[in-house]
Amino acid sequence: MPVFDHLDIPVVAAPMAGGGSTPELAAAAAQAGGFGFLAAGYRDVAAMTEQVRALRARTSHPFGVNLFVPGPDTADPAAVAGYRDRLAPEAERLGVRLGEPKWDSDAFAAKVAALAADPVPVVGFTFGCPPRPAVRALRRAGSAVLVTVTSADEARAAVEAGADALCVQGAEAGGHQGSFDDAAERTAPLAEVLAEVRAAVRVPLLAAGGIIDSAGVRAALAAGATAAQVGTVLLRSRESGASAAHRDALADPARTATAVTRAFSGRRARGLVNRFLTAHDRAAPAGYPQVHHLTAPLRAAAARAGDADTLHLWAGTGFGAARAAPAADILTGLAAGV
Repeated sequence: MPVFDHLDIPVVAAPMAGGGSTPELAAAAAQAGGFGFLAAGYRDVAAMTEQVRALRARTSHPFGVNLFVPGPDTADPAAVAGYRDRLAPEAERLGVRLGEPKWDSDAFAAKVAALAADPVPVVGFTFGCPPRPAVRALRRAGSAVLVTVTSADEARAAVEAGADALCVQGAEAGGHQGSFDDAAERTAPLAEVLAEVRAAVRVPLLAAGGIIDSAGVRAALAAGATAAQVGTVLLRSRESGASAAHRDALADPARTATAVTRAFSGRRARGLVNRFLTAHDRAAPAGYPQVHHLTAPLRAAAARAGDADTLHLWAGTGFGAARAAPAADILTGLAAGV
């Protein structure tokens, strides 16, 4: 993918849905010589379009927009209802009502149509392989297509569907795992997955998961990646949209570990271990986006209250490297000596 081949620094600011990614962060990455993504997940078409407009006003450099690929509605209604009952005291404590645990497509088709009508340089996809008609429409419009994968089999399927490049995600990555099948826990470290994917396909690769310093960037490039994608190290940056509670938790020396859990969204995601994760992890059913919608008001109230023990604190294994600084400084530091 030429857009990644010609970066001044081989570092990409990851799309972090739910608030972490902002037009300011993506613009800072682009202006620093790297590449920035907007996260369209959880946003409606109008909000996505407004963020694209805001980013274009800040930079003339290429950027990307990332979409969630909707999965089938396979949640067990009884299990989700039981989880709702379990979380009722949490909602009562924060003075909110739990959300409606519904399935939806995150306006996938409408977002694809909007991006085909008003193209951006790169459209990324997470949580699955995008349908071939969507890939064809975006490529006809002039966008390159990037798909997040976590195995060689997923990589082959994405390339067969028309992907121009892949984001190879290892187990160290923060937030939701990008695997096509959430039933299979992501356990392979980045170095292993990157080697397997590099041997399986011949398209440009981004490497994602646990990259926190220039040594990590150099290792990713040496293993065949075109660039390194980073997210957690940017969460405390000036341009990040992460909540104050999330930022503070990343710097809290009392928080020493991350874990993969379904407790907050019904889909496996890595975050800092806190009270809510510890209390509800084993009881949480597989049910995305139903559980995401169920807990959304609870998490929003926790963010407003600064309650980091009830909030989803998405973070990769290298969360200790996140620092409060301008995003451009963080990114250029990652590229030092590369």
